[in-house]
Amino acid sequence: MRRILLYAILYASICCMGNDAAACTSAIIPGWASPDGRPLLWKHRDTDFLENGIRHFKGEKYSFVGLVNSASGGGEVWIGSNTAGFAIMNTASYCLKNDDVPASEMDREGILMYRALEICASLADFEHYLDTLARPMGVEANFGCIDASGGAAYYETDNYGYFKRDVSAMEEGYCVVTNFSLSGKRDRWKGYERYLTAETIFKRLKGELRVFPDMGPYIIMDSLSRSYGHALLGLDLARQSVFRGACPAGTAVDQDFIPRRSTSASVVVQGAKSGESPSDVVLWAALGYPACSVMIPVPVSDEDHVPECMKGKGNLACGLSLQIKDRWIFRFGGMSNMEHYMDLGYVFPFCGNGNSLLECSRRAERIIKDIFTGIRGDSAGEDEYLEGYDDLAGRLPGILLDAFGWFVSRGGMEHGETCISK
Repeated sequence: MRRILLYAILYASICCMGNDAAACTSAIIPGWASPDGRPLLWKHRDTDFLENGIRHFKGEKYSFVGLVNSASGGGEVWIGSNTAGFAIMNTASYCLKNDDVPASEMDREGILMYRALEICASLADFEHYLDTLARPMGVEANFGCIDASGGAAYYETDNYGYFKRDVSAMEEGYCVVTNFSLSGKRDRWKGYERYLTAETIFKRLKGELRVFPDMGPYIIMDSLSRSYGHALLGLDLARQSVFRGACPAGTAVDQDFIPRRSTSASVVVQGAKSGESPSDVVLWAALGYPACSVMIPVPVSDEDHVPECMKGKGNLACGLSLQIKDRWIFRFGGMSNMEHYMDLGYVFPFCGNGNSLLECSRRAERIIKDIFTGIRGDSAGEDEYLEGYDDLAGRLPGILLDAFGWFVSRGGMEHGETCISK
């Protein structure tokens, strides 16, 4: 009876769904609260532009790497980090704007972040940039930033000013932000359901300790970006028998989970420890839909070392994930409300199908992590590290296609082997 009630509530919510594609979820963990002293900046991106990639840019003062719309000609970045150790991302806010600036002059967040990565080395630099930027700024957003000196903050920013939330001083040791701002109007908050879910997960990961006992890019990816928990309803489709009983059909409503049909990427910037070289910064990016994407490390350096499989329109990393997502998860089409339903039968390993997308993703990530950790540990300097990384980059297409081989061979792509059989 409880299962029927929960799904009835979810089904009824479809009728009032908006087409709120810009529904990102994010968090900052300052260096003092992470196990290795490195700050973490996470953005789970939802957007109408599903084809995403990673690009390297030579900026005015600093080079940087960042997440972009694959077809973009440049000038916009949605999360990125530069060679000074400064990193920035945003989530859309829907409760700050209180002016008559027309829509044609808004949505400049990607442009603002691109410029910040060119010229900012610290939070102080970013604040100076905001203070001196022409008004109206054309933004309504929460900008999350970290730097190489231990700075970590969110900036709730509208056309004429900003409110700073200093995450490095927060006793919790983390801060979750979705699509509302504390300084904005409460009756216009968006994304509160996802905020509750992310808060619940972070509290579980941290426990009663002052710092996280175990935290990093892959833990964020597995625990949050791949979560099918819903704190408001008390649901967790990956953990509870309410969903296990539905397998192997595995049909669920795509409503207010952190991963959504509109998810295009999950990215974590792992910053440098305070006082260490910014060359230690790594941008970890999973392009596409999290349940069938792979988180890949990308160095932040003066020269371009972004793997070819993550660059440009139609890149393999994003394209493979989106194709599998459409073929195996969001497979019901657009008739009636069918686009709001997902089939998780091949996502979870307990559904009895013999192949699990999550296991495929994790298998590839274990291989990549082992190789990357070895490269960093064995390298005598930055040049040797980057040379070893380039070798890894060349192996990535084979790792990705091999990991998802069972699904690739049944989706009209190149033949591969099942990830479970190895």
